[in-house]
Amino acid sequence: MRLRVRPPARLHGVIRVPGDKSLSHRALLFAALAEGTSTLQGWLPAADCEATLRCIRALGVEVERPAADRLIVHGRGLRGLQPASAPLDCGGSGTTMRLLMGILAGFPFPSTLVGNAQLSRRPMERVAEPLRRMGAEVRTTEGHAPVYLRGGTLRGIRYEMPVASAQVKSALLLAGLYAQGPTTLVEPAPSRDHTERLLWAMGATLEQHGRTITVYPAERLSPLDCAIPGDPSSAAFPLVAALLIPGSEIEVTDLLLNPTRLGLIEALQAMGAPIRVIPEGERHGEPVGRLLGASAVRLQAIEIAGPWVPRMIDEFPIFAVAATQAEGTTRVRDAAELRVKESDRIAALAAELRRMGARIEEHPDGFAIEGPTPLRGAVVHSHGDHRLAMALAVAGLIAQGETIVEDAECIGDSFPGFVKRMQALGAEIEMEP
Repeated sequence: MRLRVRPPARLHGVIRVPGDKSLSHRALLFAALAEGTSTLQGWLPAADCEATLRCIRALGVEVERPAADRLIVHGRGLRGLQPASAPLDCGGSGTTMRLLMGILAGFPFPSTLVGNAQLSRRPMERVAEPLRRMGAEVRTTEGHAPVYLRGGTLRGIRYEMPVASAQVKSALLLAGLYAQGPTTLVEPAPSRDHTERLLWAMGATLEQHGRTITVYPAERLSPLDCAIPGDPSSAAFPLVAALLIPGSEIEVTDLLLNPTRLGLIEALQAMGAPIRVIPEGERHGEPVGRLLGASAVRLQAIEIAGPWVPRMIDEFPIFAVAATQAEGTTRVRDAAELRVKESDRIAALAAELRRMGARIEEHPDGFAIEGPTPLRGAVVHSHGDHRLAMALAVAGLIAQGETIVEDAECIGDSFPGFVKRMQALGAEIEMEP
């Protein structure tokens, strides 16, 4: 499928984006390990989260689904999962595979985790190696999926993480629930902390001091009655579109405002974007609220590096689109992790934005973009990467002429309803076979 995009007059309106993907994965996985019945409202019915649901059911967990975004999970307790009768298919979801590796390291039966071609290119040794130190048997396929593991008696370790990765951290914290003795992790920079917040809310014992977090063995997790707020990574696309299209003004409601997820918002504000963040309390330890965004008179180039990078790791494709319209040279460093996402996002961004006339220079750990540059409509490719596809669609909204985004069905990995929500704001965008 492909997207056909034309520049609109303006964007205007109020929207709610679908439930946060990171929270949807975690709430389902942790509810499966709880004792009792959990209800998840606002769960994200996107391809990546559906992979987690398939795997949880394959491990013997009963999940009712009265609506696409509502799940009733009958938890089996921390030690109640059953061996799957076939390899666990994680689809294209790195979160599913890595977090399940951590959980299944605590179970004494063999498991095989597989994924699609895209996921099978992503690194898995970064999870496997510390799990081996804890006592699990883990074998990867030349560092990638398929992954074969047999858990058992784990021991707590102290582990200094070489890369700030919420998925790796989460896998090891989950394994730590099953270990003998505490498990301590030291991050090189803060990464998203949804696992910690949700485990605390469910009764697990964790301690955090700066970049060091310790989890203690657990006997039980309490069930959840959880309303999942909107995903700030999804909100980034209509927000940046509104900033770049003159006369636009939008509001995004019921949005997750976790500080570890607001790196893009802070970057855009530093560039001069008129964005207001309106907190409206907490839900399950997570801050929620609203965002107001309007068209910017002028954006200024900035530099993103160091601890800022993991706080906006999923938003660099849409940030790059904003940077094409900023005055000066915007530089991104310390972001080599982008090369092992759903695509090599550095190379793919550079190739596709150049087709539209952007002045972008690729570096091993980032890129530099000169602006402002008028973009022109072009035929561009998603590289099978949902965030790249949506970023290119936004670029098409500010380009002169028509833009075609090929292989756009991957948008469903994280943002079902993207086209309809953008159309509701006034965007000239259509999905075609």
